[in-house]
Amino acid sequence: MIKNIQFEVAKNTDIEGVLALQGLYLVSNMTEEEKASGFVTTPFSVEQLQEVISQEGLFIAKDDNKIIAYIFAASWDYFSQWAIFNHMTPMLPGLSFKGFKLTATNTFQYGPICIDKKYRGKGLINPFFDFMRTHLLKRFPVSITFINQTNIPSQKAHTEKLKWAIIGDFQFNNNNYFILGYDMNQSSIE
Repeated sequence: MIKNIQFEVAKNTDIEGVLALQGLYLVSNMTEEEKASGFVTTPFSVEQLQEVISQEGLFIAKDDNKIIAYIFAASWDYFSQWAIFNHMTPMLPGLSFKGFKLTATNTFQYGPICIDKKYRGKGLINPFFDFMRTHLLKRFPVSITFINQTNIPSQKAHTEKLKWAIIGDFQFNNNNYFILGYDMNQSSIE
């Protein structure tokens, strides 16, 4: 099913499609039953999408010109406009991951990732992640993300399929999160 999928670095002309996909899987738009299949928590505005696109930090997957997945991957500076990232960034130096000294300049925030449910479990995540990884490898040796501990589908996808390592945890706004790290020199395709 994924052989006709195109991976691209997003352009401003892709914003409408990204917003449409975001709207389907934004946690605030979903029922409890729908959330069990995975969700995204951060709503992005047109202006925020334009900014991340200007930094080449938004990656999309298309099937027949329709956006069916996206990955955000941007600097901590970009993500500092949200309180949760300002809570998390100071934790970086205290985390241990494969001997790397983690800082806000040698790591980046990966995520959210959103894949249309019709394309989940079809082998899309690894080549899509690897497309993003090869674009950011020259700038960052390590990727960091966090996942709400109630989002089991996302945890499994990242730790089992992509082989991310859980390197810490934290609480924010009455939610518990895992912090994960990924060595950008390591391909996610086996």
